Amino acid sequence: MRPQSIGRALGIGLRVAGRIASQRMAGSTQAAASRPAPQPVAAAAPTRSAGRSAGQASRGLARGIGGFLRPFRRVGSILWLEVSGVFFLLPVIVFGPTLWRVRASYAHGPDHKLFLVTAGIVVLFLYLSVSSFWRARKK
Repeated sequence: MRPQSIGRALGIGLRVAGRIASQRMAGSTQAAASRPAPQPVAAAAPTRSAGRSAGQASRGLARGIGGFLRPFRRVGSILWLEVSGVFFLLPVIVFGPTLWRVRASYAHGPDHKLFLVTAGIVVLFLYLSVSSFWRARKK
């Protein structure tokens, strides 16, 4: 079964269930307060057809806009990956000189903890930047 027909069947079923529930609720309150009978279903036919045509028009508009924007989606995703790669590269550039300055303390020294933290930040953001550019290249 196609997705359109499944959705249509579910939508019709939901509308019928809603109509039955509203009639039952109206029936239970009608006994307590004498209301006039609900309008017949035939009176709602022009409204239903107008709603259906409006739905088809909006669906067609959405398809048209989606078709127009489809080529830009690929370019936009590549651009997003490249821009995020540049932003991930900024901490590497900022913390790189600190890592170079404290490189002598890598094993035992006064700046051992600073070296480890800086090295971790540089490695993490370098990985994120390179992987972002790599994914942009693959697209």
